[in-house]
Amino acid sequence: MTASVPLGRYLRTTAGLRPVQLGARVRLRGQRAVLSRHPGLGEMLLRGRPPAESWPIGFLPFDGRCPPARPMFDEIVAGRLTLLGHSRDLCPRDSNTPATGTPVPPTPTTGTPAGAGAAAAPARWDWRQADAPLLWRYHLHYWDWAWAFTTEAVQGPAMFARLYLAWRTSVALGDPVAWSPYVVSLRAWTLCALWPRLARGTPAEMAVLADLGVCRSFLRTHLETDVGGNHLLKNYKALIGLAVADDDARGRRRWVDALLRELDRQVLSDGGHYERSPTYHCQVLADLDDVAGLLTAAGHVVSGALLDAAGRMRSWLTAVLGPDGVVPTLNDGFAVPAEALRLLLPAPVRPTPIAVQGPGPVPIPAPRLAEMPTSTSQSTVGTVPRPRTPASDRADALLLVDSGLAVLTAGPWHLLADVGLPCPEDLPAHAHADTLAFLLWHDGRPLLVDTGTSTYAPGPDRDAERGTAAHSTVIVDHADSTEVWGAFRAGRRARPTLVTMCHHENVATLAAGHDGYRHLPGRPVHWRTWRLDPSGLSVDDRITGEGRHHVEVLFHFAPGVSVTAAAADTRRTSTTSIGTTSIGTSRNAATRSGATDALTVTTSQGRLVLRAGGPGRWVVRSTRRAVGWSRTVPAYTAAYVIDAELPVAVRTTVVHEVRSGGPRSGNLRSGDTESSPARL
Repeated sequence: MTASVPLGRYLRTTAGLRPVQLGARVRLRGQRAVLSRHPGLGEMLLRGRPPAESWPIGFLPFDGRCPPARPMFDEIVAGRLTLLGHSRDLCPRDSNTPATGTPVPPTPTTGTPAGAGAAAAPARWDWRQADAPLLWRYHLHYWDWAWAFTTEAVQGPAMFARLYLAWRTSVALGDPVAWSPYVVSLRAWTLCALWPRLARGTPAEMAVLADLGVCRSFLRTHLETDVGGNHLLKNYKALIGLAVADDDARGRRRWVDALLRELDRQVLSDGGHYERSPTYHCQVLADLDDVAGLLTAAGHVVSGALLDAAGRMRSWLTAVLGPDGVVPTLNDGFAVPAEALRLLLPAPVRPTPIAVQGPGPVPIPAPRLAEMPTSTSQSTVGTVPRPRTPASDRADALLLVDSGLAVLTAGPWHLLADVGLPCPEDLPAHAHADTLAFLLWHDGRPLLVDTGTSTYAPGPDRDAERGTAAHSTVIVDHADSTEVWGAFRAGRRARPTLVTMCHHENVATLAAGHDGYRHLPGRPVHWRTWRLDPSGLSVDDRITGEGRHHVEVLFHFAPGVSVTAAAADTRRTSTTSIGTTSIGTSRNAATRSGATDALTVTTSQGRLVLRAGGPGRWVVRSTRRAVGWSRTVPAYTAAYVIDAELPVAVRTTVVHEVRSGGPRSGNLRSGDTESSPARL
């Protein structure tokens, strides 16, 4: 956020916020300012009664059952912490401390890491890590990495106590990172669960209990009603845990009721979480499982509304999984570990279909394909659970109406399309400008993918990953279909319209449009129709409006997929270098109506052909795909580029490469010559 941001962008960004959010934002900023400037006053005001040690010892929360890729005990003892795949030294460097990036081997006699003398004074450790990315610092103060100490029955509690006492001395109440409400919520929940395992009977016993009392007082007055979403659910989850730990029946009922009210707003009728990120959907589902598990372990009745919300969310998650069993990274998203997914989906979810008017999965009515209307209307197509693997001659079509996600399957093909709103009106934080984008799998493996999310830090990388150009959709005049900006903001938003969705025997069809480019001259509107059958996919794009515009139809391939150009006359030219390569017709010829070019797409399983029919040319670019925080790998993006007067129509198809003798994946067509695929 800078002073140069136009006022109009701020107004468009805040237009959908509820008044309570604006008031809460002012309140929370004022509270943070007071705490950061007067931590002593904060300690006096927020001092709360330590909980009564009533946390059920037999309850193991999600983080305890599904340890993430966290540091090993010996590594932490040596003053080195690995979070989000990145390691940092917490202890001051000295002659006994290994260099950054060097493994820390244990000594043969004690099992204690070499150089662990630095750990003898953890109060000297740098707990602020001011030069680390903000998300890394958040994870440092979650303290969920301390689950690693539970693997050491003797040394674990002692080391936990030393580190915790050092941390609380170094990090003052009101620290803007450690004491942000979201971080406090995660830390409070973790400390409640770790206290009987690591803190009881150690020098940190009473300190942890006292801090949990402060956390409860803090969260009561710092609920993130300005943001809402998964942050507010985390606040309520922590307060429920703190009430259970204190055997506070009144507080428990209060915060469970607050959670249920928020779930009624945040869990959509089709079971999706309203932020429309499958990754955050998994986080919220894990939170609900944790709350239900804690209440059960403590001997309390679990609300049917809570169980119903979790059940619908489980059905939704089952529906959107790729055929490879991977959670798709739509909007802000990152890889969900397989073990976490196994805990969230312990068995196939096959809910009984219910009426269209009720919540949850419902059947799709008997289909019939409609023509693209001149005036759009909302389809009444319903939703069903995750499609079964179709027979080679059958197609299936599923729609999650409220989430705006559609699944088409036919033969070896599996498609997931985003035809819904980019975000809730009052929470744009995790939105991407990806309306009418889609993911595609072939033979159970990803072919077209989302660019993904590698950073939350504001800047060009964050802007690029949220922008329309990072998704397999149409971009007009290099503008984003939704005005994403900053790290977590969005102004003008695409308004999608679902035209029709149907499937019949071996063909599944989906048609939708959006007006995200309405602010451009000529008010372009994008219409897209997908048609999937066992032989492949066809995508018809039509951009209506007036005037001359630059249009690109984008296809983002999975890492490891190579691309070779094949011109319309079947003579091939190869992409032989990294960068941007124009393919097919010349710039003059590319303006001819009906000009056709093709790309040969080579995967580990064979070859496919991506063909376009329209007044344009192919351009293949080397782009990046996120594979973790601050980690990306190269991959290819194919763009069918058009400079023309609107309206413009383009048809692209993805099919098996065929020879004169019939379809044979992995073989050249008759008369073609072998070419060298582009390599990254």
